[in-house]
Amino acid sequence: MAYYLVRAKPNGDLATLRRRLDSGEIQAMRPFGTALDYSLRNARLAADGYAVWEEEDYCTPPLNAERNAVLDTYFTDLSVEPVQAGDGWAKIEALPPLWRD
Repeated sequence: MAYYLVRAKPNGDLATLRRRLDSGEIQAMRPFGTALDYSLRNARLAADGYAVWEEEDYCTPPLNAERNAVLDTYFTDLSVEPVQAGDGWAKIEALPPLWRD
């Protein structure tokens, strides 16, 4: 199992992504839905406008299935940095949440 700190530029359609999260559609995706749902719900907003989050992933290349199913629809310029479990979240915990509930 691998963990990544993900940075991605929202493309302006986050309202639709939020509706998909709230409906449970993303969480129901297999095999990655539960992890992706958690990560996106807890994503943070960097000062440069990029969304950042930690993601657990098993794909090569990283996040391949997640990008095809969800991420490439709502984000551009996606990059990943390998991290230890929890280190990505610790690195971004002071940033404001991506979602304003």
